[in-house]
Amino acid sequence: MAEGQDTSQEKTEEPTPRKLQKAREDGQVARSKELQTTVLLVAAALALIFFGPLLAQRVLEVARFTFSFEYAATRDTGLMFHYLGSSFAHLGWPLAWILLVLLTAAITGPLGLGGWNFSTKSIAFKGNRINPLSGLKRMFSMNSLVELLKSYGKVGFVGTMAVVILFSQVESLRGISREPTEQAIVHALTILAWSFLLMCLTTAIIAAIDIPFQIYSHTKKLRMTFQEVKEEYKNTEGKPEVKAKIRQLQREIAEGRMMSDVPKADVVITNPDHYAVALQYDQFSMPAPILLAKGVDDVALKIREIAFEYNIEVVQMPPLARALYHHSKVGEEVPAELYLAVAQVLAYVYQLQEAKAGRMERPKRKPDVKIPPEFRRDD
Repeated sequence: MAEGQDTSQEKTEEPTPRKLQKAREDGQVARSKELQTTVLLVAAALALIFFGPLLAQRVLEVARFTFSFEYAATRDTGLMFHYLGSSFAHLGWPLAWILLVLLTAAITGPLGLGGWNFSTKSIAFKGNRINPLSGLKRMFSMNSLVELLKSYGKVGFVGTMAVVILFSQVESLRGISREPTEQAIVHALTILAWSFLLMCLTTAIIAAIDIPFQIYSHTKKLRMTFQEVKEEYKNTEGKPEVKAKIRQLQREIAEGRMMSDVPKADVVITNPDHYAVALQYDQFSMPAPILLAKGVDDVALKIREIAFEYNIEVVQMPPLARALYHHSKVGEEVPAELYLAVAQVLAYVYQLQEAKAGRMERPKRKPDVKIPPEFRRDD
């Protein structure tokens, strides 16, 4: 707990994503036992409906075979084991399908609420779990009382529905006594399976009530105070002074990388002192000039120093320098609206270089570049 944190604050804030994630890592997720029970029971009922007739038929065949083999076979121990294995194999196929359906339901049932979650922390040893006082506290807590009332309500509701379903099948049950044995067994199993399914569907009503309650209880348990939210934000996002230091380091790294590209520039355009931008253009490999570096004040001074060190032409054109600084990004092409102005400057620089080499006269004045109104900056 943070120093100075007020523990008397009410937990009125909804849990943050970080709080929910940490609870999930600790194995605390919203679960509904009623949903899991409903899925398992409905799956069992459907398995009986689909595979019950086949199972009943196989049981009859095994029973008929068991009571029809010769008396002499009872004295052969090996033969009896063979008959027993054959009976199990005959019943194994429908039983395997029923068990497979139940296994699938048992695995997928918890996924309906809370999803798949495995946490070793939830199975770790905790002393309070074997503490008698903690056990008594849980037994006589409000949560235990709610669970007890829920159990009574479930038993009463399901029992009532069972009586209703039983009375609705009275005529069918009476008719079974007048049917042949094999038909009566199949009919009885069918009535049993469908009645079982209807009873299981009643638990779906209980699950539909329990799911919102479990979600609400889980969220309420994880609620936070306003101070806890602030502390988590600090721990997650970082303290303001730390974030400022990180941003400063990032700027320094970016500026260092940018300065290393200045020697590649063809021209540096200045303000003359406040702004400085470095441009590079190769007519054979670049569709347009690229801004290598830009800066103001100390950074601009550093760009000019590097330009002088590497004999790069420095041209004072305040309007163009400001326009390029505010409307261009480092490492990207200059805006198309400034192509003409930049081209005029590059042509001027080319003339200066040719004049220094003695191949032409030095230009008498700098070009009068035009800056579009939307690109003009007076600062």
